Amino acid sequence: MRVHPLDREILSLALPTLAALVAEPLFLLVDTAMVGHLGSVPLAGLGIASVVLQTAVGLLIFLAYATTPAVARLLGSGDRRAAVRAGVDGAWLALAVGSALLVVGVVFAPAAVAAFGVAPDVSAAAVRYLSISAWGLPAMLFVLAATGLLRGLQDTHTPLVIVTVGFTANAIFNAVFIFGFGWGISGSAVGTVIAQWGMAVLFAVRVRRDARAAGARLRPGFAGVTLAAASGGWLLLRTASLRSAMLATVFAASQLGVTGLAALQVALVVFSLLAFVLDSLAIAGQVMIGHSLGASQPDRVRLVMGRLVRCGVLAGLLIGVLIAVVSPLLGRVFTGDEAVLRSLLPVLLVMAVGVPLAGFVFVLDGVLIGAGDGRYLALSGILTLAAYLPLLWWSVLMDGVLALWITFALGYIGLRALALGIRVRGRRWLGVPGKGIR
Repeated sequence: MRVHPLDREILSLALPTLAALVAEPLFLLVDTAMVGHLGSVPLAGLGIASVVLQTAVGLLIFLAYATTPAVARLLGSGDRRAAVRAGVDGAWLALAVGSALLVVGVVFAPAAVAAFGVAPDVSAAAVRYLSISAWGLPAMLFVLAATGLLRGLQDTHTPLVIVTVGFTANAIFNAVFIFGFGWGISGSAVGTVIAQWGMAVLFAVRVRRDARAAGARLRPGFAGVTLAAASGGWLLLRTASLRSAMLATVFAASQLGVTGLAALQVALVVFSLLAFVLDSLAIAGQVMIGHSLGASQPDRVRLVMGRLVRCGVLAGLLIGVLIAVVSPLLGRVFTGDEAVLRSLLPVLLVMAVGVPLAGFVFVLDGVLIGAGDGRYLALSGILTLAAYLPLLWWSVLMDGVLALWITFALGYIGLRALALGIRVRGRRWLGVPGKGIR
């Protein structure tokens, strides 16, 4: 693979994005590490509350994914003012959605925790953490949208700096509130909320500066917010189909017994880590494809897509080789259970084989998001999920976590590769109404 000038542009966007993506989960890691020293009950409560929060925020990632390509397309067309205005409207939408979630979170936190059927003391800790953390949801979603705006403006360094500052502040606040003030798990939630609002303020300052420089208004526009909600709705449906596939896979693993479920959990953790690399390339694709479409450069769009696919597959090959080499030792980082380790080794080897295919899928997903082709991604995601569920049922009948992982890594990912590959072979995605090349 010869080095192309576009490869440098891809890396200049992807590497800071990768660092920011890795930094974000460190919020939860810091919370877990500190709360873990309070005992098993607060730690279990944190686990329940985190699942609820991560599910909500994960579904709302469209606030970034819809904003980035919209801003990039307008920037590519030469209208920086409209680009910033589109990002500002997305940020207002994020605040509105976050405020609604705040109310829902405070009111329904006890009901959400009760659904897990945990012990009363664990439930009380989870409700306490979730009720406080809900106050950070508007800030968290604003950060997503503002990050999408800056990425669309091809600025991936500012989000990295702000996330790093936020992570550092989160660690300091948590240590002071948990151990210094003796607030326990409540202190962890308060520290994280303060850090989230601090990040939101830093992003707001940067957005305000960009808006002033571009001559864009800061007040919300009804048409712009409505458009952001409409385009984001398809991406929300797309994300829901992906989450459903993951939940169905975990449910299937639960039918295989404790060993099978434990092995799958380790495999999913490893897969989530390598997904950060592939996600950073996908986000670079959102920016570059959106910009090229806005500039009405179909030849460049095709060239960018080709280089992105090569980078995604090559990254997958390198990661796959690394996983294969360390597979005999990797499992021991997570568990010492010999039965789990025996089940995990072949799963990791299959993962190593399938990562290049995942690289292909992640990149094309970013390409189509950049093209504003959310409707196709949503509908194909639903059809892919429908085709995957019978395969998943077959893997449960085979009664082994290896069959389950083959079904997920080669079956589900393969179905997604087919759906995305078919789409980009044609030209319809280049001319999505109002968003593609005209």
